[in-house]
Amino acid sequence: MSTVLELPFRPDNQLTEVMRLRVQSLQQRGQKRQDGERLLLPNEAVYRLDFPKQSLRFSHWTVQLAQAGCLTITATSQLWTPDLTNLMTRQLLEPAGVFWKSQSDASDAPVRFYEADAHEFGERIAELAKVRKVMYFLFAFAEGCNPETVDSSITFTVES
Repeated sequence: MSTVLELPFRPDNQLTEVMRLRVQSLQQRGQKRQDGERLLLPNEAVYRLDFPKQSLRFSHWTVQLAQAGCLTITATSQLWTPDLTNLMTRQLLEPAGVFWKSQSDASDAPVRFYEADAHEFGERIAELAKVRKVMYFLFAFAEGCNPETVDSSITFTVES
């Protein structure tokens, strides 16, 4: 018998602030980013997933958008510590999860997404969970979407 485990994505306000300060610091000094460095854009925030178990199999995404907009979730591939190292572009995983709701969609219409990409992305997260207790993600909010209008989680089955 398998157990279902739903893990919510949680905003990591402290890491988001550290990344914003990095951008601000570079701008104030008139410096450029390091070669390959990935700076946080104004419409992005850092989120995290904490894994209480390591043997997981991806089941499904639950993403709710309260209004029309687009949410792109990109995972980082390493145990990333922004207080010590800068986020590098090569640390970002492909594919990203892209979820959206159009203006023309009914208010109770399900969020749309690229199913194959989202499934592959979920499977990669499950693989990385085998060696991680936590994972970091960049959430990019667009077209009217913002952190207050998004609720997201990922569901796994626990392998025994």
